[in-house]
Amino acid sequence: MDKEKIEQAVALIIEAVGEDPHREGLIETPQRIAKMYEEIFAGLGQTAEKHLAKSFEIVDDNMVIEKDIFFHSMCEHHFLPFWGKVHIAYIPNGRVAGLSKLARTVEVYAKKPQIQERLTIEIAEALMEYLQAKGAMVVVEAEHMCMNMRGIRKPGTSTVTCVAKGVFETDQTLKDEAYRLMGY
Repeated sequence: MDKEKIEQAVALIIEAVGEDPHREGLIETPQRIAKMYEEIFAGLGQTAEKHLAKSFEIVDDNMVIEKDIFFHSMCEHHFLPFWGKVHIAYIPNGRVAGLSKLARTVEVYAKKPQIQERLTIEIAEALMEYLQAKGAMVVVEAEHMCMNMRGIRKPGTSTVTCVAKGVFETDQTLKDEAYRLMGY
């Protein structure tokens, strides 16, 4: 990440909106934003492979669900935040991930300019690829600042996306059970 370029760009934006970039409250704003971008875009170029590589043997293939994983991300269209909860269900294929690894998987894909639809897909695909799950289902519920504070201005609007892979695509009973356990 090129922090110097970000600082220069932010200074130009401050000036372009009619503010004085040398005003006391704004002097360090370009540096603060560059540091913030480094943190909130830490997932750029990353995958969940290293997190899901650490797994544990299991002899059955009962469904695993972790729900209400809080996340925040940045909308790639407006560079405004969106946030919410991710619910994950998967069917192990002889290995299970540590529970914190599922939350880390969410973080990897949320920490980059993103759209909710892609975030949902990337999490499910990571479980299939790196955990070799028999099936994965991911539901993401989020609120978007681009809907709240600009454009249509509808605070409290929730967007829900869902992706089903593997056995969840073909077994409607299993899919329904996952939805029920997720609270839908």
